[in-house]
Amino acid sequence: MKKGSKVKIIGGGLAGSESAYQLAKRGVEVVLVDIKPKAFTPAHHNPNFAELVCSNSLKAKGHATSSGLLKEELLELDSLIIKTAYDTSVAAGGALAVEREAFSQKITDTIKSMPNINIVCEEYKEIDINAPTIIATGPLTTGDLANSLKNLTDGEHLYFFDSAAPIVTAESIDYDNAFWGSRYQKGGDDYLNCPMNKEQYELFWNELVNSACVELKGFEGKEVFEGCMPIEVMAKRGIDTLRFGPLKPVGLKDKDGNRPYAVVQLRAENNEKTLFNLVGFQTNLKFGEQKRVFSLIPALKNAEFVRYGVMHRNTYINAPKCLNKFFQLKKYPNIFIAGQLSGVEGYVESTASGLIAAINMYKYINDQSMTEVPKYSMIGALIDYITTERKDFQPMNANFGIMPPLDTRFKNKQERYEQYSIRALDEIKRYKLSIL
Repeated sequence: MKKGSKVKIIGGGLAGSESAYQLAKRGVEVVLVDIKPKAFTPAHHNPNFAELVCSNSLKAKGHATSSGLLKEELLELDSLIIKTAYDTSVAAGGALAVEREAFSQKITDTIKSMPNINIVCEEYKEIDINAPTIIATGPLTTGDLANSLKNLTDGEHLYFFDSAAPIVTAESIDYDNAFWGSRYQKGGDDYLNCPMNKEQYELFWNELVNSACVELKGFEGKEVFEGCMPIEVMAKRGIDTLRFGPLKPVGLKDKDGNRPYAVVQLRAENNEKTLFNLVGFQTNLKFGEQKRVFSLIPALKNAEFVRYGVMHRNTYINAPKCLNKFFQLKKYPNIFIAGQLSGVEGYVESTASGLIAAINMYKYINDQSMTEVPKYSMIGALIDYITTERKDFQPMNANFGIMPPLDTRFKNKQERYEQYSIRALDEIKRYKLSIL
């Protein structure tokens, strides 16, 4: 190992724990640095590794769901996190839920039992660009380390608050109730416009202002709203406020040449136009409320939401600018980024990033060529999404909308997802052979 066999991993969450396990089982000496239990971030309470903070659910099982497929791929690649999740699971219908304490304890016991993992309890403050390092400190990265990372990512490419609008699949939009076009016919057909008449708008507005919101945690506070007002807060200023803001119909004409009463604009989230985000719909509504209220927009009555709007503290980098497809900083090849810092969203997605970052780090320190994860797999599609240049990058979770289309069209959604999964698992098995 010409670059040295010792690798630092900063952060003992899901991504960091997965990285440590993957490297250690390959014979690499690992130094795992975590702030706990000497100190805790505002969201953490458990002294063990891989603490689940927001939920004990790792979402759906079964490979015909996007999250289930991601877990199947990770099991194929011997993920410690997913194996342990099944070992400590509790009854939760079609979801994989775990007993939190048992889950974290078993991960911790496994990490501590590996003789080539040295655990250091301290706050890591300054990144050493000369040492092979995986940074996996999560959405609450502490101030000094965040500043060090900010310096490595040219400042403007590190974000601290995530205000992401909901995203829906293109195939679930009712195009009979939508039309393409930009305001005043400038810029081409850049937006898909979803009109509402007066009655539809007033129903939508009334439900919006009376919907239930997520309670922000103490460490998030009002900063999350600066320059990015939630649509429900804006709506409460008056029934017509949205019609003079993000839903203004000015400069738009529907299919009949008339100006609608109000318009929700959708913007393509990717070049393939398989996903669309709701422009200006930053929101703090609970997920169920988002589905209920936003489905009152006629064109979105049957919308499939692949990501709901969020407004929360979430430190992450502008991955398309900073990362290559191996989770390696473009300017500093010794430094890899994993977990939510890398621009993935969710427990299982963070685990995937930690696993792949570790595999690539192993190849890197052994002077071996790194292998891209096929984009036809869910893991590969997620990596491709977060590392592809786009105007306004936001973290992304696993969903079928980010995967390359199938060669054959299937009208039945379940059958289509099954085919995506068959193709993906075949690709992961081929990738597995390339990293043995």
